[in-house]
Amino acid sequence: MSLPKKTRIGVAGYGFIGRHLCQAIQARPDWGLELAFVWNRDPARLADLPAGLALVSLGDAAQRSPDLVVECAHPDITRDHGETLLRAADYLPLSVNAFADAELEARLTALAEACGRRIFIPHGALIGLDNLVEVRDMWQDVTITFRKNPANIDFADSGLDPAGIREATVIYDGPARGIARRFPRNVNTMTTCALATVGLDRCRAILVADPALEVAIAEVRAVGRDGSVHESRKVQPVVGVSGTEMAASQLASVLRAAGVQLPGLNYV
Repeated sequence: MSLPKKTRIGVAGYGFIGRHLCQAIQARPDWGLELAFVWNRDPARLADLPAGLALVSLGDAAQRSPDLVVECAHPDITRDHGETLLRAADYLPLSVNAFADAELEARLTALAEACGRRIFIPHGALIGLDNLVEVRDMWQDVTITFRKNPANIDFADSGLDPAGIREATVIYDGPARGIARRFPRNVNTMTTCALATVGLDRCRAILVADPALEVAIAEVRAVGRDGSVHESRKVQPVVGVSGTEMAASQLASVLRAAGVQLPGLNYV
């Protein structure tokens, strides 16, 4: 009797999230997953992996026969290698802000449809993604607001100096497409919300830097044409630029994308 075929996962990026994902897959053989490859910009960081897992070039991803490739590094991976990875397997980019590039989104979506591949968008810190997507044609106005301490915001691409922020300050208020370019490490969930509802040009994104905060707060308000209202508010301890739940959230998205079904209660 042959054993069931395992789903092969390629991982692009071996930072905090990528390492957590790889360790979880190796520790849980009951999930039916196995690592096809792991790639990192700095190959030296892959030294602790079992022999044969490290991938030198993402251009060679197809040679490892992955079923799903997970990007855990930077939006540039999707921009530079998205087409190659999508031809090799289904694709789950954790750096969703890459899709703020409308031409890239259109090109990859068309390629996925032509190749019969799937692109998975993780829910990240977004509460109620399923509900938002299920009735996406109904939404008229959508606003997503983040409130964070300036110490938990990466200002590198913003052109702003966080040293001058002494009180709660709105540092962005406008279309989600614009904030994705200015704060690419901070607002993947905003891009997800926009993609799931009214699009990156119509979804309003507000980022508030507040030195008094010790947590990250995410708020969503969606108003439907029929008068319905979807509201959510999430308060989460934060480490770096992400909430402390992010590793578990991203792993859960990978498991769903890989089709992992475990005995017991399953929530659909």
